[in-house]
Amino acid sequence: MRILFIFCLALGFAVGCNSVSQNSGDISGDIVYKHAVDGAPASLDPAQASNIYAATVVVNLYDTLYRYQYLARPYALTPSLATGFPAVSEDGLTYTFRLREGIMFSDDQAFTDGIGRELTADDVIFSLKRHFDPATRSHGAWLWRGRIEGLDAWAEAGANHDQPVSGLNAIDEHTLQVRLTAPYPQFTHTLANALSAVVPHEAVKRYGPEFGIRPVGSGPFRLQLLDETRAVLTRNPTFDRGPFNLEAEGYDPTVQGHLELDLLEGRHYPFLDRLEIHFISEPSARWSSFSSGRDVQNVMVAGDQAERLLLSRDPVRLRPDIEQRYHYLLEPEAGFVFFGFNMANPDLGHHDDPAIDADNRALRCAIRDAYDWEARNASFHYGMGQIFPGVIPPILTDFDTGISVQSVTYNPERARVRLKEAGWTPERFPVLSYGMESSVQQRQIFEQFRAKMTEAGLPPSMFQPRSFASFGDMNRAVANRQLDIFMMSWTLAYPDAQYNLQLFYGPNAAPGANRFNYANPAYDRLFEQAATLPAGELRSELYRQMNEMVINDCVAISGLSRTRLHLWQRNVRMLPDREMLGGHFLRFVDVP
Repeated sequence: MRILFIFCLALGFAVGCNSVSQNSGDISGDIVYKHAVDGAPASLDPAQASNIYAATVVVNLYDTLYRYQYLARPYALTPSLATGFPAVSEDGLTYTFRLREGIMFSDDQAFTDGIGRELTADDVIFSLKRHFDPATRSHGAWLWRGRIEGLDAWAEAGANHDQPVSGLNAIDEHTLQVRLTAPYPQFTHTLANALSAVVPHEAVKRYGPEFGIRPVGSGPFRLQLLDETRAVLTRNPTFDRGPFNLEAEGYDPTVQGHLELDLLEGRHYPFLDRLEIHFISEPSARWSSFSSGRDVQNVMVAGDQAERLLLSRDPVRLRPDIEQRYHYLLEPEAGFVFFGFNMANPDLGHHDDPAIDADNRALRCAIRDAYDWEARNASFHYGMGQIFPGVIPPILTDFDTGISVQSVTYNPERARVRLKEAGWTPERFPVLSYGMESSVQQRQIFEQFRAKMTEAGLPPSMFQPRSFASFGDMNRAVANRQLDIFMMSWTLAYPDAQYNLQLFYGPNAAPGANRFNYANPAYDRLFEQAATLPAGELRSELYRQMNEMVINDCVAISGLSRTRLHLWQRNVRMLPDREMLGGHFLRFVDVP
């Protein structure tokens, strides 16, 4: 209750912490959908929406220039705040975007008389510049660092928002022109990311550090309540993106016809009056909330719970009673799970002394050899995950089918040989902090990890667990380089291997996306060369070389792509998406 009180005190009357009934049923007659996610956001500031928990909420409070079509697979971009795709100059450097007219920020006391104003090209510029303002502590600057003409120099000169950036120009209120430093084929994709959501400068100025819990956007919903267990959103009355169009969203009746999505045709979205996003980290608690039929209306089934629901794994078939009771979706993860090493720790990662640097590499490689992905898959993913070497997952076209699987093969004997050859003895082993969320499952994963290390001759006392109340807390510790080993997942924001490979690009070091703090000039040169290339064999070859560098340097223990099993109540019309759509699909959910 104390945490709830603090949230309410911070949010104030504008959010109305006491205005939503705690009853799980709907007493107002409104159309309500209750959605479960497995973690809580640390902030609702788009500039810090670098994980799926924050993004799920943020894209429903704010909007982006682009998003992915709701139903199209493979994923395809579509305009949202933009009226169409950008005009791009022949040299690939100048992008011109036209914004929709009449898009309004929601009413808030940050504006004159509390009435929201129209969103303009200047707001897009402000939102991009914020990422390079040190005061923002952005988690997303890495998406555009070195990409937009004059933006990095603007930051180095003091990040004065009254000063222009040569590469960001508002031609008029609804026309934005961006000048890049070099061709960047993925640029439009970055503008579909939650990190690129457009914010008003008035709200940022008024709320300051509290902006992360006082969101003011132009999205389909407004925030009504936020506490440690859920976010309650209500329909934004000024939101209008036109009627729902099945063809424009990539509808395929042969595989989606049974979901009754055709009944959404021609209606204006969002279809919900109230959207509740419940933060439930424990898999058993999520399942109980869902299966009761009275609480959340969806669940992404944890791998260790799948056994009770599946009739067989190969082929995957659900029990008949489950198929009859719920809608379901089985799909591969657009991402992967991995363990990362903090390469900034000289006891484990990079070292100025070449001999110590080589010994540290041997230690990391031994830890990787000692990890048993098959055991992890069987224990926590019901054997349905796909284990693969490196950091380019099988869902991507640039996945290398010919790469050696040695880096993901459990081999404790090879680990012992590495340690012996490098002269590692019990007296030399460093004590390494292992970060994890405070949950039963995360503790079990750690204990399995430590047990496998012990089998390879590494002392159990070497790995010291540090528990965090939430993923956000752990993520901050990783960003601040406070953890030596961390387990994370990474979800693609656009369907290109570059999105994963930038995790190891030196200039993206923490608090940027390179939480490994990997620094390899040769890797950086390849990354910069590939970044300007269109899709093709040359770019794919550079991707393969970078992937092999990450494997050879033992920067991560990777990886495994999970099979997602979604269940949802039959009275809910939707196609859930945990992957590149993130929370965008929630604007299309209907509960008739």
